[in-house]
Amino acid sequence: MSESHAEVDPRAKEELERLRGSIDNIDAAIVHMLAERFKCTQQVGRLKAEYRLPPADPAREREQIERLRDLASAARLDPAFAEKFLNFIIAEVIRHHEQIAAED
Repeated sequence: MSESHAEVDPRAKEELERLRGSIDNIDAAIVHMLAERFKCTQQVGRLKAEYRLPPADPAREREQIERLRDLASAARLDPAFAEKFLNFIIAEVIRHHEQIAAED
């Protein structure tokens, strides 16, 4: 039976609500941190466009991926997951940098 149809122990329900509240707070923090990160990468994109630098920097990307994998390992987070997450972000940043360069 799903939660909505079964009687749930009030202690379990209270703990579940507490944990979900924490998850919601963490999700909000992630969104705000990503927004701040993208503000910075937009500035990088404008600087690259101004100086006619390429939108992608493979050496920097490799360094960042290695750094994030190390951080993930230290935090007991799957480094492969962390790398996938960063690759997704990098792809979006490069897309933004290409758009900025095309506007100039």
